[in-house]
Amino acid sequence: MPLIFEATDENIRKAAERLKDGGLVALPTETVYGLGADATNDRAVASIFAAKGRPVFNPVIVHFRSKEEAEEAVVFNHNAELLAALFWPGPLTLILPRREDAEISLLCSAGLPTLAVRCPAHPVARQLIKALGKPIAAPSANASGSLSPTTPQHVLLSLGQNAGMILAGGKSSVGVESTVVDMTGDVPVLLRPGAVTMEELQHHLGEIQVELEAVGEKPKSPGQLLRHYAPKTPLRLKAVDVKPDEALLAFGSIKFMGIQGGGAAKDLPVNALQNLSEKGDLEEAAAHLFAMLHFLDSGGFKGIAVMGIPEVGLGVAINDRLRRAHGAQVS
Repeated sequence: MPLIFEATDENIRKAAERLKDGGLVALPTETVYGLGADATNDRAVASIFAAKGRPVFNPVIVHFRSKEEAEEAVVFNHNAELLAALFWPGPLTLILPRREDAEISLLCSAGLPTLAVRCPAHPVARQLIKALGKPIAAPSANASGSLSPTTPQHVLLSLGQNAGMILAGGKSSVGVESTVVDMTGDVPVLLRPGAVTMEELQHHLGEIQVELEAVGEKPKSPGQLLRHYAPKTPLRLKAVDVKPDEALLAFGSIKFMGIQGGGAAKDLPVNALQNLSEKGDLEEAAAHLFAMLHFLDSGGFKGIAVMGIPEVGLGVAINDRLRRAHGAQVS
């Protein structure tokens, strides 16, 4: 029985019916593919944790069609109103106080008095939320701790039958998970970097604090645990050359990149070389990151050498994902 379905109107309707019945649907968003459930159904949300092998203390982002719908579940302050107006629909998640009468499953909050909310921009995600008539809880559609999926095929490889039904909506355009900002205090706190960059947030809000790691084992946001985004193949970061048994994840020019013992990186076989962006474009690199890691991870190499990437703009998010992938393997 096939699991991947083209995102036609009819299949979106079938997916919505599946969600109404408490089932799971993997859906495309502009960031990565998500594993969705009816956010108001406790048993359905619990099945997300079971399918992913996800710790129950890890919060789940809830996806809405509009800020107005999100306001039924959380309380916005002035700064949250501003960010929603600027970046929704889009790759930004806000952590806000949940309303006492919110119908969202408490499992989504993971025991916290807050809720992570966003309005996705991908048309298929928006159509599915509309067809369901309720918000959708959706972490990334992959086994917990493994590489995030940016294509329906990645979902199938990671979750198999546990995905339930996979709506195919093309490759994710952003390619890394949404930026997450905690808006519950006097000063906004960046919990996870993403396509909405630190520079943009500072431009609109002024002071921003940063808290990228969970305090203990109780994260405020998805993506704060060290073991996240990990391929099976060990990564070697900021590589300036390539070992004979390694593949290369490049960024920019590799003209002067060599292979230890002799040879040039540019002569590596196609299955051992992926370049996030030959022209050094960080947006292009982010869009390619997980897909290229998936590709090299399946090549049977002893390691993956990763060239250095600038710590500016989207480079902050890319390096965050790479450090977590590396840290999960050496911890």
